[in-house]
Amino acid sequence: MKEQVIELFERYKGGTDYHVEALPLSGSSRKYYRIQDSEGSYVGVYHENLRENKLFIDFTRHFKTKDLHVPEVYRVSDDGKVYLQQDLGRDMLLDVVEREREGEMLNEHAMNLYRKALDELLRFQLFGHEGLDYTGCLPRPVFDERCIRWDLNYFKYCFLRLAGVEADEDKLEDDFELLTKTLLVADTGHFMFRDFQSRNIMVLRDEVYFIDYQGGRQGALHYDVASLLYDAVVKMPERQKEELLDYYIGNLEVFDKDTRFRDLYYHFVLIRLLQAMGAFGLRGLHEEKQHFIDSIVPGLQGISRLFESGKLGEDYPEIRRVIGMAFEKYFVPSRVEINE
Repeated sequence: MKEQVIELFERYKGGTDYHVEALPLSGSSRKYYRIQDSEGSYVGVYHENLRENKLFIDFTRHFKTKDLHVPEVYRVSDDGKVYLQQDLGRDMLLDVVEREREGEMLNEHAMNLYRKALDELLRFQLFGHEGLDYTGCLPRPVFDERCIRWDLNYFKYCFLRLAGVEADEDKLEDDFELLTKTLLVADTGHFMFRDFQSRNIMVLRDEVYFIDYQGGRQGALHYDVASLLYDAVVKMPERQKEELLDYYIGNLEVFDKDTRFRDLYYHFVLIRLLQAMGAFGLRGLHEEKQHFIDSIVPGLQGISRLFESGKLGEDYPEIRRVIGMAFEKYFVPSRVEINE
């Protein structure tokens, strides 16, 4: 893997005077390497999933034509398994937020970075969508009923089952049907990032850049806003979430888009949080990756607060009940135990 990355770099730059550093593993099987020489820094990526690689590269080249903030792709190997891209630095949005946090509140600089992220997101959703070829998207070109059901089953089988939380199957399916029906009302004629969260937003010279968008597809505007503002790894007071939501909706109205955004928004928050719990279960409880384990309690807290806020009314009683059961089981102040 490292050898293939080095070979591609040498073909691109020539010479052998450089330093290679393996970067920390993410939730995927991609391998990242930072390569530095006298002229600058680059990131080499090795990944054997050729379809994902092609999506990332094709999306990147399209987004570049729209002047959107994504990394430059400099060179791709002949077999498509390795590519060399722009190094956007070491600071994820998450890093900046936590480094500058003032108690429970995000400081004004962090809030301004979130506003910039929402500005850029809207440009992706509206302008990035224009002329984008979605035919090769994985697993489907649009976030439709089948994708919604996959996410709900991901929560059921990869979190509830692995966590040992028993649900009333019939009642849970009733809740899933209602949530699916509600979400399908939204217009899906926009680019949907799909995994739009603080670890996939880089901060370079006080500007935001997006990465890891190869899972994108057509979808509703609401999903990515929910993903960012209800990111389980970032503690953000409800007041600041609402302030940022108001900011986004204000910009949305400039483009004469759906002014009833809030009517569906919190239902998208729910499915995004349930999908995230599925990931925490699979990557944490099954694969035993610590930062996913550490995300379980914050994720459960986020869903509990959403229900307690009354923004979903009395809908989804069985989801509400099983989240309560899981919260009681896993809310251990010092740690989360892996279910044997």
